[in-house]
Order: sequence, then C-alpha cells, then structure tokens
Amino acid sequence: MRRSIALIATAGLALTLAACSNNGSSDKNTDKPTTTTITEAAAGGKIVIWTDANREPAFKIAAENYKKDTGNEVELVVKENDQMRSEFASQAAAGKGPDVVFGAHDWLGEFVTNGLVAPVELGAKVSEFNKLAVNAFTYEGTTYGVPYAVENLAIYRNADLVDSTPATFDEMIAKGKAAGVQYPFIMQVGADGDPYTMYPFEASFSGPVFELDGDKNYTKKLNLGGDKGKAFAEWLAANGQGGTNILDTNVTYDIAVDAFKAGKSPYILGGPWMINDFKGMNIAVDPIPAAGDMPAAPFLGVQGGFINAGSANQLLATDFLVNYVGSKQVQDKLYEIGQRVPALTESADAATKDPLMAGFAKAGEAALPMPSLPEMGAVWSFWGKTESQILAGGADAGAVWEKMISDIEAEMNK
Repeated sequence: MRRSIALIATAGLALTLAACSNNGSSDKNTDKPTTTTITEAAAGGKIVIWTDANREPAFKIAAENYKKDTGNEVELVVKENDQMRSEFASQAAAGKGPDVVFGAHDWLGEFVTNGLVAPVELGAKVSEFNKLAVNAFTYEGTTYGVPYAVENLAIYRNADLVDSTPATFDEMIAKGKAAGVQYPFIMQVGADGDPYTMYPFEASFSGPVFELDGDKNYTKKLNLGGDKGKAFAEWLAANGQGGTNILDTNVTYDIAVDAFKAGKSPYILGGPWMINDFKGMNIAVDPIPAAGDMPAAPFLGVQGGFINAGSANQLLATDFLVNYVGSKQVQDKLYEIGQRVPALTESADAATKDPLMAGFAKAGEAALPMPSLPEMGAVWSFWGKTESQILAGGADAGAVWEKMISDIEAEMNK
C-alpha cells in the first residue's frame, strides 16, 4: 500500500564507477544473448538476493529455473521494504551486502553517485521491455537495473454513480457534483501535502519536475517555477480550503479510500495498490483529467533489480536478472502477486486484457519516470509543505510558491 512518498537524498561525494557500459554503445555485441557465455563460464556459483516477502514466491521460480539450467544457486533473503534501501546502501558502501537487491528505480541516483551499483547490459533483451521502464533504470546514459513492473496513478470511477470521466478537471467536478454525493472528487492530501499524488495536475500546468534534454532524460535544472508554476499555485488556492474546498488537507489516504468505498464520491485519484480495497464495486479506471493546458501526467514508478557494484558475481547476477527475472513466467507471477503492469512487453500485453490494468496503462501513456536524481531529495519536503500551506488558505499563493523555488534551489546548491 502506498500512502505517500517522502524521499531524502543521501549525502556523500560521488565515487567514480568502474566498468561502466551503455546499452546503446556500438562496440558491444548486443545481438548475442548473455546466457551462453555467462553460464558456460560460471556454472556452480552462488548469488544472494534481497527481496520482500510478497515477491519472494516469484523470485523462487526464477531461482529454481536458474539452478536447473545453470547449476548456480540463488539464496533469497527476505527484508522489510522500508529498510531495504538504507540497509543496502550501508552494506554496499562497506563492500558487503547481497549480489542483487530489488527495489524502486528512484533509488538509482543515490546508488550511482555513491558507487553502490554496477551497470547492467541488457543486450538484445532491451527491445522486449517497456522503453520507459528501461529509461527509469538508466542514469546519464547507462542502465543499472532490470525492471519487472511499472505503476502510475489514474482515476478510479464508481460506474454506478457516473458514466465517464471528462477530459478536464472542472468538467469532472461538475459531473461529480451532479452525482449528488458528499464529495464530487476525492484524493489524499494530508497536513504535510502529497506532491506525488498531486503531481498529475501540476504536470498539466508546468510539465516535468526538472527540464528534459533532447533524449528526454532529466537535467538538474528545476522546472517548477515561472508563470506556469505560479498558475498551478493559484489553482491550488482556488480549489483549497479558502476556495472550493475540493482539495482538503484534512483528507488522508484512509479517509479518501473509505469515502470512495462507501459511495460518497464518484471519483478518486489513486494507484493499483487500491484495487483490493475496491473489490466487489462496479469500478472503472480512466486517464486523469487535465487541470492546466497540457495533459495530466502522473509519475511512473518502476520496480526492478540492482546489482551490487562490489559483488564478485556480477556476471551471474546479470544472467539471473536479464534472462530469468526478465522471463515471461516470472514477470507473469510478479503481476499475479502485485497487480502492477509488467515491464516485459509480452507479459504486459496479457495483463492489460484486464480492463482495470488497461486503464492504468492508458493513464500512464503520458507519464515520465519519477526523477531518480539525488537532487530530488531537496524537492520533496519543501514541495509538499508549500502545497499544504497554499491549500489551507490565507497565503499569497504566488509568493509562497516563489519562496519554495528559492528554498529548493538553495538546498540543491549546498
């Protein structure tokens, strides 16, 4: 269950990475699967994997197949999700830890700048994955992980109350009011704000958090300010507690979910982690309406596996991730467990035959991977608190937003 996101960048000097490779490099033979050379050279080895308890059954399948095909052992170690990132960072920095850790792509910036993870060569397999998912695990032109699932926000619609989700926020609110229930639309905000959940609406005003280069990779130049940023801030004020009160800082995740389940709102903004909460309801999943003049673009979150830069078994780990975790059988199992659209295109095509999954895929067409830059750690706290302050009413939205930009830039430049 995802209730909110608060990320803090790990401080530290960047270390030089050895043996970097780029999937697009012309001097690599990417036409030949990696399995042949790896398994012939390294049969009888062992790798250690960290995962959470929910996904362990899927990785057991990968481990069993890997041992049967190669003779190599895989030891699965179950860790708590909320401890995995920090524990891996600490152990890998000391030359310890597992060969592979599974987690979110937005850990990447911290891991790369601190020299904790090794590049991964996907070879010919790269064409079999969702391009955005591979891009999410790519940092400054080099890929550092193998993705297995993608997730993004969308609109859940109570089909017993409304028959569609309009293309614009104002039209959705009007349709929601016509349904005659307590909330025309509901979403979690909370006292500290929730910029992750609010971001699709902001993106329809200002676009990505950081400016993009010609290859649509994030640069380190903040893109939240200017006239478009102020326009979003004014939209927050107009729809907050000093305005329409559609966006209420008193509404937490649990309040929003319970209200939708009880039929008190025809629309809720949420992710696939809510599906089980709404079982038995007549629901649909639709794209998010735009509040500004651009499409509403949610963050894309991607889950996958990283290889420890200090591992003595990087070839084995690469083989395991690319050819076994990247197999249809395992990606299908991961989908069955987690209800996230698989990163492997063949598995995703099957999963999106489910109309709810198809809805999330449609809503994610305009998505961009959540920034994995270490600089993102300077953004989250200021961002959420500023949104909350504006929504609470009584503040000059433009001035408060400008101060937030200054504070973020000052923190980034430390």
